[in-house]
Amino acid sequence: MAIKGGDLAKLLPKVKGCKDCGYPTCFAFAMKVASGGEDIGKCPHLDPALREQIREMLAPPILPVTLGKGNKALVIGEEEVIYRHEKTFYHPPGIGVLISDKESESDWERKLKSVLEMSFERIGRTLRPDLVCLWAEAGEEKRFLELVKRASQMDPDLPLVLMAPLETALKALEICGKERRPLLYALTKAELDGNLGKIKEVGVPVAVKGSFEELIEMTQKLKAEGIKEVVLDTGTRDIREALKEQILLRRAAIKQEFRPLGYPTIVFPCFMTDDLEEQYLYAGSFVIRYAGIIVLRELVPEYLYGLLTLRMNIYSDPRVPMTVEPKLYEINAPQPDSPLLVTTNFALTYFAVASEAEGTKLPVWLLVQDTEGLCVLAAWSTGKFNGETIAMAIKKMGVEEKVSSKKIVIPGLLARIKGELEDELPGWQVIVGPREASGLSSFLPELMGRK
Repeated sequence: MAIKGGDLAKLLPKVKGCKDCGYPTCFAFAMKVASGGEDIGKCPHLDPALREQIREMLAPPILPVTLGKGNKALVIGEEEVIYRHEKTFYHPPGIGVLISDKESESDWERKLKSVLEMSFERIGRTLRPDLVCLWAEAGEEKRFLELVKRASQMDPDLPLVLMAPLETALKALEICGKERRPLLYALTKAELDGNLGKIKEVGVPVAVKGSFEELIEMTQKLKAEGIKEVVLDTGTRDIREALKEQILLRRAAIKQEFRPLGYPTIVFPCFMTDDLEEQYLYAGSFVIRYAGIIVLRELVPEYLYGLLTLRMNIYSDPRVPMTVEPKLYEINAPQPDSPLLVTTNFALTYFAVASEAEGTKLPVWLLVQDTEGLCVLAAWSTGKFNGETIAMAIKKMGVEEKVSSKKIVIPGLLARIKGELEDELPGWQVIVGPREASGLSSFLPELMGRK
């Protein structure tokens, strides 16, 4: 559990009146550090050993690991809770595709392009896969290095997992570059002792593979050498056992505060079944149950869209509603005499209404009122979306200067506010629209006299 501000203040040297950290008192500085708003390193009087001890106390139960660089950098780990509703999940698992050096070069090209080019739009967000796992399956070092070179040339920032014997992976590192921060996969207990120096020297994330007992021993050795960016693999390829282990690892790190298992994990649905549909079903289970990296055999758009949407939903902050900017939107180049639709700024509601309206090819205005991210009925029931608030939004956004038709369409679910809105907007015609956004496809042509 993270140290509290009051307890942290007791550890500070309390040099009277120094203010070298930029805060008036040690207590104020400690409270800011404990909340994550300041770095403990800003206290120049703190003993270095104690500083590191405090950093350890402040570290999240599951340490972060960064792969790749630039705008494609992928951060995994840094989680603090078992259940999303307790606070939030922070870093979505990286989803990637396996590329074997046994495959043809045309398959290499196809899979690399799929990672780089495949993307989907969902309620204003762009969803895409994150990484590639390069597998030295053929046992021919030259062939694997050619694959690494091809992947590096396709994109200089794309996160890579180098799935090869350590000596081969280190040669691959010379091709793709340390600054790219690929994941070296994976060292076993037998391989670790003789290679600790090499791993420390290259300074990139490393995966370790073994039983729980072996993982504990390996992570403790790595930590002693100052190597903190570690990814765990239990080696289990049975879905039931693998899910059970993911839960046990998360509970050990968070509930029991057991630091040796406080690292993100990597899982391979691609090795658990040959059936692609099952792979994606397994991947969905791992999204929900704590995996840090999920590797698939192929990226199939029909399956991937659902998986990425699930990931977005699970890793959205339940404390913060998904919203869009409240303003007057133009759909299909509206004219002053075009009708005005009104809805809330809950993202899902907005995109449902906007997409249906766009599909009619008819010009309309869409007023999105700020309801703090609540949907239509929830906003109405809390007094955030009614005749008064809609009229205020119209005046505040200068709608009457752009919309001369004075026709406003309200959601069918709120037919009861029609009279209230007519009182608030004298001279406006208030029209009750369909109850569902899908009804706009027939409602708008009828309203505007076009069928």
